[in-house]
Amino acid sequence: MSATAPSTPARTFPLWRFLGRSLLVLLGVALLGVLVVSAWFYRAAVSSLPQMDGELHLAGLSAPVTVVRDAQGVPHITAANLDDLAFAQGYVTAQDRLWQMDVNRRFGRGELSEIFGERTLRVDRRQRILQLRRVSESAVQKLPAEDRRLLEAYTRGINALIASQKDLPIEFRILRYAPRPWTLEDSVTVGVNIAQSLSTQYDTEYAREQVARKLGPELAADLYVNGSYRDRWPGSLPPSGPVSVPAESAHEQSVAELLDSLPIPCDSCTPGSNNWVVSGAHTASGKPLLSNDMHLAHSIPGIWYEVHLRAAGLDVAGVSFPGLPFVVAGHNQRIAWGYTNLGPDVQDLFIEEFNAQGEYKTPAGWRKPDFQRETIHVKGSPDVQLDVAVTRHGPIVTDLFPGETRKLALQWTIYDPQTIQFNFRAMNSARDWPGFLAAINGFGGATQNIVYADVDGNIGYHAAGWIPVRASGDGTLPVSGADASQDWTGYVPFDKLPAVFNPPSGIIATANARVTPDGYPLMLANQWGSPFRTERIYSVLESGKWFTAADMLDLQMDTFSAFDLLVAQALVAAVDNTPGAGGRVKHAADLMRDWNGRVDVDAVAPTMAAKTRRKLWQMLLEPRLGAAWEDYQWFSSSVALEDLLHDRPARWLPKGFKDWDGLLMAALDATVADRSAPADLASWKWGPAFPISLQHPVLGSIPVVSRWSGPGEHPQSGNGSLTVKAAGRGFGASQRATYDLSNLDASTLNVVCGESGQIFSPHYMDQWPAWYGGTSFVLPFSSASVDRAAAHTLRLLPASR
Repeated sequence: MSATAPSTPARTFPLWRFLGRSLLVLLGVALLGVLVVSAWFYRAAVSSLPQMDGELHLAGLSAPVTVVRDAQGVPHITAANLDDLAFAQGYVTAQDRLWQMDVNRRFGRGELSEIFGERTLRVDRRQRILQLRRVSESAVQKLPAEDRRLLEAYTRGINALIASQKDLPIEFRILRYAPRPWTLEDSVTVGVNIAQSLSTQYDTEYAREQVARKLGPELAADLYVNGSYRDRWPGSLPPSGPVSVPAESAHEQSVAELLDSLPIPCDSCTPGSNNWVVSGAHTASGKPLLSNDMHLAHSIPGIWYEVHLRAAGLDVAGVSFPGLPFVVAGHNQRIAWGYTNLGPDVQDLFIEEFNAQGEYKTPAGWRKPDFQRETIHVKGSPDVQLDVAVTRHGPIVTDLFPGETRKLALQWTIYDPQTIQFNFRAMNSARDWPGFLAAINGFGGATQNIVYADVDGNIGYHAAGWIPVRASGDGTLPVSGADASQDWTGYVPFDKLPAVFNPPSGIIATANARVTPDGYPLMLANQWGSPFRTERIYSVLESGKWFTAADMLDLQMDTFSAFDLLVAQALVAAVDNTPGAGGRVKHAADLMRDWNGRVDVDAVAPTMAAKTRRKLWQMLLEPRLGAAWEDYQWFSSSVALEDLLHDRPARWLPKGFKDWDGLLMAALDATVADRSAPADLASWKWGPAFPISLQHPVLGSIPVVSRWSGPGEHPQSGNGSLTVKAAGRGFGASQRATYDLSNLDASTLNVVCGESGQIFSPHYMDQWPAWYGGTSFVLPFSSASVDRAAAHTLRLLPASR
């Protein structure tokens, strides 16, 4: 009988241990994946960084070009002739900004959906309806011969970079596409984009029609004000009394049916700009100082590219548009100049009358519209086809207004090819006031207020651009297009535009507000900006101080808001005039009582003033406009509210209110009772409540990468377009410059983030701390100064034959 060995119990493997090991494996795989992707991303992004030292041989150059980059990566380009200079500028700009340039041309031409898919289809449809691609194509055919030649050289430079770029910037690789060759039309599109961003009158006309229909002419006139006793036109002395303001359009009394509106400009949401110049009588050096900060929508990379250009007969530095040659705003060896948007009405809506045969009525009879077939390529989806009807006034834009049934045609100055001219080369070369005026005569794009200074001590101002003259009317509302009664009959002559040279005051400033004095015979704008920034600039410059460039930067960063202070004082007075007022409204009033008017990061009073102002507008408008009360947004809405708070008309009081103090109390009470208000009102600080938010449109959506792809969200000082330091969540000073005509090497300039659009470039965000903190950088100009500042030197040589 054999013995049987005892069996060994089976080894058990607890479930928790299995799961734990599995999780570790998964985490390890995930970590490895993250490391692999991160390594690929870093290597791909770094591989596309530009060569900044040594030599490059490029076909298309006739002679060597030297590119010196300073500590901020600003290229100082020296060439033997203008053609090589334009070529090199195109090449170097594309080294830093190729993806931005590609996206900008796609935006203007309505071709974003080809790379982004259906997410951008609405934008592409709008651009195709507006016919902006065809605008650029037509404008190219009208370019003067020399401008065309130099633009062709600039285009060849961009294409030389595209052809030689073995590793494309990371955005191309993430989105899996490559840029097509650059064209002349693409460069013109870049300029058209800027004109579009600064011309929004057709939206305004449409929304104004809706609001005015519900309110009637008297209340509408209160809202759509277009002047103030605070107005200061260029070179003027302080006003001694109220200004006379043009009467509201008679069309306010007979508007058409109720329309849905689109968002339009307002004091606190619209980009603006500041520029000013003071003569040597107001400076420590005895020579002029000229300052300019242009307020535009923020983006990464930023809108401007700093550059210094030298060739035979040209030596100029400043900012340029990536995609266009030469310097837009800056200085040469003798003169300096800067801009603000004048904001004229260059767009009108015409109501076209169509018959059953598809013809529209004209003064000469019925006519067939032209039809433009537009094909939008959509990534991952079928193409979208559009047929855009174009009348004698312009394209039918009805589809841009949901619910609209009338055939609305848009007339716009840019549909006339002669208005799309880029005078930058002539401006860059001008040496005195007469030469500068000759250069800006015929200035294309959005109409600008241009200030000027020169090394001889002269200062000046001239408006420049194309502003239509109408047979009748003022362009404030859509009108019939069937007859010629309100057609455009031409443009305001250049010598009739506002101008001043060496005013006795020695001070010239503009900040989007009114630039025409009483009695000016022509209508330029029916929507000036509010006057508070201009008024503040003049008050500082007229202080009697001898200014330096540092003082100019301090003024650019000024956060005093006369309007917010006015609102805060009205709220405090309302609380004080109300017996028994207590609780949170009394606490809020106490917090505003001794405020100095500065909209600083840690200030509480402006937060309550701004929040209550919005609540007040709601209480005034909602009973009359219903849910569409937010459709009232106006560039001078602050002036309208100032007038209402001063006059306190009973016609505006909502039901249940006997006086304005009661209304203001109710608005403040609703504000501090809102769930967005903190329990401790003293903690309701402006900076966190109204921050800046700035991020790369593609890289900012990638986890981890977003930490380096943009500043993100930060508290900031300044209130919209009401303070000299214009500041909004998505807009503000796109650059800050001061040009010192006593020593051009002491001039300062900085942009928002940096010169480069490539995330791992040292110049991607190296200017952000200065821009955010209110400091700047000296811009080297003389040969000796550029040599001392040189951080990199690249020689571009003609390709060997």
